[in-house]
Amino acid sequence: MTPRRPSPDEGSISLFMVVMAVTLLAAVGLVVDGGIKVRALQRADEAAREAARAGSQMLDVPAAVRGDAVAIDPAGAARGARSYLVAAGVEGSVRVSGNVVIVSTRVDFTPVFLAFAGVGPSTVTGTASARPVSAEEVP
Repeated sequence: MTPRRPSPDEGSISLFMVVMAVTLLAAVGLVVDGGIKVRALQRADEAAREAARAGSQMLDVPAAVRGDAVAIDPAGAARGARSYLVAAGVEGSVRVSGNVVIVSTRVDFTPVFLAFAGVGPSTVTGTASARPVSAEEVP
């Protein structure tokens, strides 16, 4: 029996397979890194909402007890919102304007797959505001 001669295509890979493999890896990278960014956005928004809510619960107690008005204690509201941000491990800023607590947050994220393509760490932001309401305002 004579030995079989190797085919000229044996051990080679087609250009189509290379392109498909790169495309598939890019698609997986977009899905995974897109999910990481969406989670970072959700975290930034949620932290902003909850910090604003926590700040808006810091009322001017004497006025609220007397029933005069539902008013925020500005210093207490800022402290409450900042305390929530620290506990959540999120960077952000707090502003109290009248009876409204406004919170802006920043969350960093690092892509996993797209880092190989030169996409570096990025920051997403979230913003929320909250104000206290009296019982008469609730439908």
